[in-house]
Order: sequence, then structure tokens, then C-alpha cells
Amino acid sequence: MTKNLSRRSFLRSSAALAAAATVFPSVETIKPVWAQAPSDRLRMGCIGVGSMGRGDAHGFNGLCDIVAICDLDEDYGLGRTIRSGIGKKNEKGETITPDTYKDYRKLLERDDIDVVTVVTPDHWHVKIAVEALQAGKHVFCQKPLTLTLEENQIIRKAVEKYGKTFQVGTQQRSQWNEFARATLIVRAGMLGKIKKVVCDIGGAPTSGDTDIPKMTPPANFDWNFYLGQAPYTEFLGDGDFLNKNNNDNRFGRTRAHYEFRWWYEYSGGKFTDWGAHHIDCALWAMGLDKFGTGPLTINGENAKHPVPFKDGYPTVDNRYNTSHEFDIVLQLTNGCEMHVVSSSPDGNGILFEGEKGRLHVSRGRCKGKVIEELPQDAFSQEDYNALYNGKPFEGHKENFIRCIREGGKPVSDVWSHVQALNCCHLCGIAARLGRQISWDPKTEKIVGDEQAASFAAREQRKGFEISRD
Repeated sequence: MTKNLSRRSFLRSSAALAAAATVFPSVETIKPVWAQAPSDRLRMGCIGVGSMGRGDAHGFNGLCDIVAICDLDEDYGLGRTIRSGIGKKNEKGETITPDTYKDYRKLLERDDIDVVTVVTPDHWHVKIAVEALQAGKHVFCQKPLTLTLEENQIIRKAVEKYGKTFQVGTQQRSQWNEFARATLIVRAGMLGKIKKVVCDIGGAPTSGDTDIPKMTPPANFDWNFYLGQAPYTEFLGDGDFLNKNNNDNRFGRTRAHYEFRWWYEYSGGKFTDWGAHHIDCALWAMGLDKFGTGPLTINGENAKHPVPFKDGYPTVDNRYNTSHEFDIVLQLTNGCEMHVVSSSPDGNGILFEGEKGRLHVSRGRCKGKVIEELPQDAFSQEDYNALYNGKPFEGHKENFIRCIREGGKPVSDVWSHVQALNCCHLCGIAARLGRQISWDPKTEKIVGDEQAASFAAREQRKGFEISRD
């Protein structure tokens, strides 16, 4: 998998598809909920404005008044976002530059902010999201929402307790002509009973055969705060990349910015990076995105890592460590066998194999005989709206704003996303241990394997603990 298939590329391609009148619904009669007078517009603070965070900020810029942004990297995050034109418009149409913060807690203290985005490295998502809910904010948080199985339960409980609108950034659910259509096909039984699903999420990159050197963190980048709950470690990076600010990752091979994904300390590699998309949509299509459903066993025997592991932990601390080659097999509660793989003949996407046929869906296309024979009017506008919990089928961010205004559950809610991330995290645990583990979806516990169960939660560094209130 290359960065050419990034979420930013996906957002651009899906926007183009959405504009095509032949595949996207007519919504002329839907009054935009964001067309309020300035005094009524939602006020937003954006926490984390690196590459994806900056893209999300631009996506919300016309829907809300962005009054504050926050990032630990003054140059890459704050500076580039300000220069990109983010901010509230005054009566003359001029951009009012948002206030800037390096500490997200200062942003959350503001009573004039209604909603926040959380687009930080994965290990910060739940802590910030919980504190935002406690501060009375609605939350849009990028995927993957959590770092551990325990965090799944923490964030779900917080959303239930505080009652704010919470949308997860799994934008594939909002692709009309691809994943939404595939979901309707599967649910309509056009493929018959689903026997097997293959989620090709690509393999994680490795950092090569040489160690990543230590370097002094830049003065304008708060490395200790960046690490958060994760154990303290030395800053790593290739110095030659330090000043290349036009690159998504200004430190080259590193533990920071885009590359945090390839360290189990901060993420789950491709299991959570792309698994949060494809596993989510596979479960969504089969109706397994509800509590009590999901995997029963997860076999991680066919997983390779770029560094040696002992008892599930890497023995090398200066190279990427997430699995780069794998075929994880999950036995699901509906009798289906799911393979989560780093490569497949059909390429990135989801392959559904049913008793009546096959369907492959990816970003940009659906293919299979069922698609070739699908009538133009096979599904109605109401069918698509049903996927949106009765809301008009529209853009992912628009759906979030509409649910804040009107109430109701957004298309990518915390409850269904937790079901997908249970699978993602279990894939990672099984891969790290190199064996099959068992899961009870009713109790949400790993059973019969004390060592595997110990990976459900992590010790959090003092001062960075997640609130359980």
C-alpha cells in the first residue's frame, strides 16, 4: 500500500464521484442545515491539524466557523494551517484567523466552541475525545477511534453518558456508488448467504535494514507531550528530512507525524489504519456492526513483522514494528470466515463471496456479475437514506452537522465503530502472539488465554491517564 491511496486522495476521488449526477442522488429539495445566519453557525475548534487534520478542517470550513486550532508542531501543524486559509469569514468575506493553541485543554476550556475535531495520532484520540465530551462539545474524531480494546469500552460509555453527537471519520460509509451500494446488495441477499469475506488492507511499510537514528526534537515540537500515555522514548528521525516541510512527514523515518502508524506503541499498523475502513464496511454490510456480534476466533499464525518479537513485544526499538505481511482469519458469529490480508489477487478493498456470486468493492469501483446485472433502479433514495439512519444521504461531514442540528445517530457512530475496532485490535493481538485467540462478543473479553487478555489494556504514563468519569 502506498501513500497514493491515502485518505486525502480518497476524499478528493469520492468528492468527484459524488458530483457525478449519474451516480449520486438529487438533493435539491434538502435544505442545507449549515445555511444559518452568522450568529447561529456552529463554532468549531480543530485539535490536530497535520496533513489529515488540515484536510478535515478545510472540509468543515464552509459548514462551521473555525475559531481555534491546536497542534503540538508550530511549523507543520499550526503554521501551514493558518497559511492555508482556514478561519471564520467576516461580513466582508475576509478570513478571520483562528486562535492557536499547543495545549488542547486550553481550547476545550472555551465556552464559545460547540464542536471539535480530533485528528491526532491514534493514542491520543480517546483521552481528548472524552475530555471534549465532558466539556460539552460535539466530537468528530478520525479513525481509528481507539488504541486498545479497553478504550473501546471507555469511549462508548462516555458517548452514552454525555449524549453529544459523535461522528467517526470512516468516510467510506458515505461513498454512494461503492460501499453504500455494496452494503445494499449484500443486505438484499443478491449474493446469497455470505460464506467468506476478504478484507485487503495492504501491508505496513518497514523502515528498512538500518536503524533509525536518534536526534534532538525540534524546539517547536513538544515531543514529551506528543508521546502522551505511551512510554517515554528517545526521538528518532532522519536529519536529512528535517527541513522538508512540503512533505507529510518532516522527519523521514520516525515515530512522529504520519509514521506513528507503524509502531504498536501508538497505533495498530494496517490492522487499524485501513482495517478501520474495510473491516467496518464488511461488518456494516453483513449486519455485524451491533453489540454481541463479530468474531469468535482470530488466527494470527500467518503474520510477519519487520523486527523480532518476544511474548508479543518487539525486541528492537528503533525500527517500525507493525506487521507488514499477514493473513488473519476470523470466524464470525454469522458463520462467515473473514480474512484480513496484506495482499490479494483483487487488490485493496473488500471481496464478498456468497452462495450466488462474488462482489469486490474498493474506492472508486464495484465489480462482479451482480453489478453488471444490477437494474438502474435497484435501490431507491429511501434505501440509501436508511443507511444514514433515516437522514438524507449526503457528505460525511454534512451528516455530522445535520445530526447535531436535528438529533439522531450519524452514519458512522461510536457503537458500530467499536465493533469494527474490536476486530482490528484482536487481529493485532493475534498477529503479535502468532497464534489463534478466542473472543466472547457478549462479554467483550478474550477467553482462555491469559497472556492474550493482558493486551486488552495498557499502562498509561503518569499525567496522561484517560478519564474514567
